[in-house]
Amino acid sequence: MNVLRLHELNPKSNPVVLSLTGSKSETNRLLILQALWPELELSNLALCDDSTVMMQALKHHKGTIDVGHAGTAMRFLTAYYACMPGSEVVLTGSSRMKQRPIGLLVEALRTLGAKVDYLEQEGYPPLSISGIHCIGGRIEISGKISSQYLTALMLVATKFDNGLIIEVLDELTSLPYLKMTVALLSRLGVEVILNDNQIVIRGPLAHGSHNINIESDWSGASYWYSLVALRPQCSLILKDFHRESRQGDAALVDRYKALGVDTEFIGEGQIRLSASGKPLPEFIEWNLADTPDLAQTIAVTCFGLGMACHLTGLHTLKIKETDRLLAMARELTKMGAEVETSSNSLILKARKNLHENVVIETYHDHRMAMAFAPLVALVSIGIADPDVVSKSYPEFWRHLDQVGVQMN
Repeated sequence: MNVLRLHELNPKSNPVVLSLTGSKSETNRLLILQALWPELELSNLALCDDSTVMMQALKHHKGTIDVGHAGTAMRFLTAYYACMPGSEVVLTGSSRMKQRPIGLLVEALRTLGAKVDYLEQEGYPPLSISGIHCIGGRIEISGKISSQYLTALMLVATKFDNGLIIEVLDELTSLPYLKMTVALLSRLGVEVILNDNQIVIRGPLAHGSHNINIESDWSGASYWYSLVALRPQCSLILKDFHRESRQGDAALVDRYKALGVDTEFIGEGQIRLSASGKPLPEFIEWNLADTPDLAQTIAVTCFGLGMACHLTGLHTLKIKETDRLLAMARELTKMGAEVETSSNSLILKARKNLHENVVIETYHDHRMAMAFAPLVALVSIGIADPDVVSKSYPEFWRHLDQVGVQMN
């Protein structure tokens, strides 16, 4: 088993400046739109496995396309190929991908006339897709399973002659990610209406060239917030982040203020992270339904700080790269934590112990590796399968070295 050992953190005396990759969420949305509308020009694309998988897949409209662990690619490409006339593909992925549901999206596409068939288990990949020309219409779909189903439909609807009306059943989950999609489409001239129970796309996309510079990834920034929270002597500057961000995970600015980290916007798209020095609460109770990708980082930060927490709104974590709630409970317990989980929540007691030299299993999940790494601010720790970070943040370990972490 390949294990990266993190031994200690020696903070630099001056702020370390890090340039993070472009937002994976924005990149993958815009890559689909660029495939539909080639006049769209993009810069600062995410340099990560998920976006590379998307870029490579979009070069092909025939044969078998394997997206590996890339859940976003599976969902977005399902809608793309279903509505791309002449496409004849088998869309497949890893063994874990074949356990991640996609039935709601497939049924919605079939309502629009799409030809999508299951090749193995009903409701799950792999899929056989024959692309057709969709004119649009009205569909119904649950909004509580994954916002990516809705986004996938919204993106391809920009090509529909009659646009698309999505009647949303149940409550919307991960609403900021839908708002990101709305903001990108609106910027490109698409008329979009989003409310609690309906999404209206009036396509097609307005003609004309557009150039979009993609903002850096706030989800990736969360690990540096955690490091500063756990080692107040650290001072970091992160590039290409904006106060008025479309990314839902920009909410970590306020979340981590409560965990002792101040954010200063210092011009030219830079933010400075530093410890506030203010007293910390003994307990936090947060609903993270809008920002589920921050859950692992926040839980580990609270554990490191010795704080108790009750995190809710985590139902989507069970269908990610791994069952993240189960994985978090296992690995935090190995570190000395007392953890309870339900189908949508995690309860962490204030820690009494902090074990050293524990090897964290990552379960093919990039966020498990990066969420636990900041604990090196307190103890030596091992990270199994460290290369898993390439899924979203290939430069993570190099950046950790720049900050002053000793590793081998």
